[in-house]
Amino acid sequence: MKKFLAMVLSLVMVLSMVGCASAEGFSGEIKVWVADATVEFTQQQIENFKAEYPEYAGITVTVEPVGEGDAASNMITDVEGGADIFGFAQDQLARLVAAGALIDVAPENAEVVKAENDAGSVSAVTLGETMYAYPMTSDNGYFLYYDKSVVTDPSSMEAILADCEKAGKNVYMEINSGWYQTAFFFGAGCTLTYDVDDSGAIVAMNCNYASENGVKALKAMIEMAKSPAFVNLSSASKATNLGALISGTWDASAVQESLKDNYAACKLPTIAGFQMGGFGGFKMLGVKPQVDEAKLAACDALAAYLASGKVQTARFEAVGWGPSNIEAQKSEAVQADVALSALADQLQYCIGQGQYPGDYWTLATALGDDVIADKYDNATDEELLAVLQSFQETAGSYVTAQ
Repeated sequence: MKKFLAMVLSLVMVLSMVGCASAEGFSGEIKVWVADATVEFTQQQIENFKAEYPEYAGITVTVEPVGEGDAASNMITDVEGGADIFGFAQDQLARLVAAGALIDVAPENAEVVKAENDAGSVSAVTLGETMYAYPMTSDNGYFLYYDKSVVTDPSSMEAILADCEKAGKNVYMEINSGWYQTAFFFGAGCTLTYDVDDSGAIVAMNCNYASENGVKALKAMIEMAKSPAFVNLSSASKATNLGALISGTWDASAVQESLKDNYAACKLPTIAGFQMGGFGGFKMLGVKPQVDEAKLAACDALAAYLASGKVQTARFEAVGWGPSNIEAQKSEAVQADVALSALADQLQYCIGQGQYPGDYWTLATALGDDVIADKYDNATDEELLAVLQSFQETAGSYVTAQ
């Protein structure tokens, strides 16, 4: 009975979110940008939306293939000429808000988003105290792929390296990437985030890399890079003699093809006694501000529908995108997906990737390059602390608003 009541309440909340926008409807044109792989799927879902909500049956929706990587830049360049509804990645949120390309989610809709989606995705669509978009996925992060005929203990990086060294196999991880590199530092208990104001300006940095935990993380990177099995790479299509690979869901097919019956995946292992962490990533739908209130209501209702749990489940079945909706994540199909299950286990040890200045990625690459070049192999803890102090000070210099 409790489960039934919960389902009824959830349905009422979704219908409220989709239908509360406008009883009068809207019959004009709406432009939607989504990734190329989801264009046909989105067109079908829009027809379903119009059938379910007759007040919007008269809208004309054009769906164009503009991926998350390009949508934000295109919107910022020309907000007026851009899409009315568009998909984008969470690290673009602040830029879009600063450009006036996003309208905030109505409070009643925001409450439904909070109730029905995982905490990471809710945080990802929120800037300051304001929610600016609808979460669509929780599927951008990294975890461990491995050959189960070679790796006997995937829970320990030291054991993985030893097994792969013995078997003449390679362990792949891109440690000179600011994205993957956080697996060490965040896992060891360090923080590196930037605060942005409502205009999208970076106003502060929060970092404690120059610490005992930071030294522990850096030493773990150094030890991993020393292994003859280690290769600095994160692309399955370029991997050979693959024993283990740290990558994301986009590499699942390539890894399966390479490992066949020995294909396996799980959360990241421990290293130097701590659980590796890192970034989690999310896709979301944003709505552009509109002069016409009726059009805004239609856009808001359509975006809410396209981000609903029902559509997230269908999107997973159609193109494999991992849902952020809590109930959708519980579906048998999602639970049976090896890569998505591994990612779901890993995301509990990750933070959502927020806004980072471009120079941060260059700085992180330089640190990883020095490790790969064996620059710190014989460094003392004091010397490593000095390296991290310099790193932290430089990262702090990227704050643009004082």
